[in-house]
Amino acid sequence: MSADHDHANHEEGHTGPIKTPKQLAWAVFFAFVVPVIIIIMLAYSVTTNTKPGAGAEAFTAEAVATRLAPVGKVAVKAAGDMAAMKTGEQVFQAQCSACHATGAAGAPKVGDAAAWGPRIKTGFEALLNSALKGKNAMGAQGGGDFSDFEIGRAVVYMANQGGAKFDEPKAPAAAASAP
Repeated sequence: MSADHDHANHEEGHTGPIKTPKQLAWAVFFAFVVPVIIIIMLAYSVTTNTKPGAGAEAFTAEAVATRLAPVGKVAVKAAGDMAAMKTGEQVFQAQCSACHATGAAGAPKVGDAAAWGPRIKTGFEALLNSALKGKNAMGAQGGGDFSDFEIGRAVVYMANQGGAKFDEPKAPAAAASAP
């Protein structure tokens, strides 16, 4: 009898919450259907979100237009248009004063005769050449966008403030008109 009693206790310890085949069918159904429904709902929430994907801003009309824009532009200035030409002082104020008013990067200050003296001795052409092509820390034209004539005017203005007696450069000759 003790063997039957041990067998009965043994089977009671191994029983689970599913006791009938109908319960087993429902458990299997929910074990597969519920995860599938959750996956579908997650996929739906991810695909219906209105935020753009990574890199989507590269395809906007503005971004495409920026990439297709020309690299440079050509501006044609009339050589004899004196009304549009800047004076030496105007060019100095617009471009040169950033360094030559403060002495930044070793630039000689305007009005400092001791600093300008050795430079003035080299002559106007040497000063103009340095201004047009750049020298030491100064870039070509000091990084500006002026004509050679306007840069020449600025060189004369600065050098004359430092003690030189340079004459204003001659205006460029007007281009000969085509027949």
